[in-house]
Amino acid sequence: MKTKAVAYLRTSSAANVGEDKDSHKRQLAAIETYAKRAGYEVVLPPFYDAAVSGADHVTARAGFNNALAFIAGHPDVRTILVETASRFARDLVVQLTGHSLLKSLGIGLIPVDAPDHFTDETPTAIMVQQILGAVNQFHKSITVANLRVARERKRAAQGKCEGRKSHAEARPETVALAKQLRGKGRKRATYRVVAQLLAEQGHTTVNGNTYGPSAIRSMLVPREL
Repeated sequence: MKTKAVAYLRTSSAANVGEDKDSHKRQLAAIETYAKRAGYEVVLPPFYDAAVSGADHVTARAGFNNALAFIAGHPDVRTILVETASRFARDLVVQLTGHSLLKSLGIGLIPVDAPDHFTDETPTAIMVQQILGAVNQFHKSITVANLRVARERKRAAQGKCEGRKSHAEARPETVALAKQLRGKGRKRATYRVVAQLLAEQGHTTVNGNTYGPSAIRSMLVPREL
C-alpha cells in the first residue's frame, strides 16, 4: 500500500513560467521519480506557485494554501514532496518557520533531493530555531509591557481599566431609574421593591430575571455614600 502525498512546485521568476519552460516539468519529474522509488503515490496534479518568491512566507502563497486545504480534507494525505528545500523556500527563516507550521499540523515535508533535510537537526537549523524563539519571546515581552503601560494610563485617567463593568458603566439608565425609584429619607423603597418596580418597567438582568436586593444595593450604595 503506497503512502499518498501531494507535489508542490514553485518558480520565482515569471520568465520560467509557461508551457515552453522546463522548470515545473523538471520539478515534477524529480518528485515522481523519487515517489516511485520510495513508495509514495502522488495524488492529483501538483500544487503550483508560479512567479512567487522563495522569500515569501508559505502561508502567503495561493498554491501552497490550496495544498494545505486539500490535505485538511483528506486525512490519508500527510506528506508534501518538493524538488529541493530551496524550492519550498529559499530563505532559511521561511524554510524553518514553514516547516514548523507543517509539523504542528502533522504534515511531513520531503525535499526529494535530500529526504532527510528537515529531519536532521543540523547546527545551523538549531541556531536559527533558538534565535527565532528569542525574538518571539522579545516581541511577547514588549507587547506585555505596552499593555501594562496602557492599563496604568487608563487607570490614572479613569480610576479603573479592567475587571467586570459596574452597573453604572454597563447600564447607566437602569441605575438612574433605580435611584429615582429608591427615593429619599424615610419614604425610601426597599431594595426588593425597587427591583420589582424595575422589572415592571422592563429593566431586568441579561437573563431576563428580576434583580436581587444585593444587585440593587450595589447600584445604589456608591451613590448614597
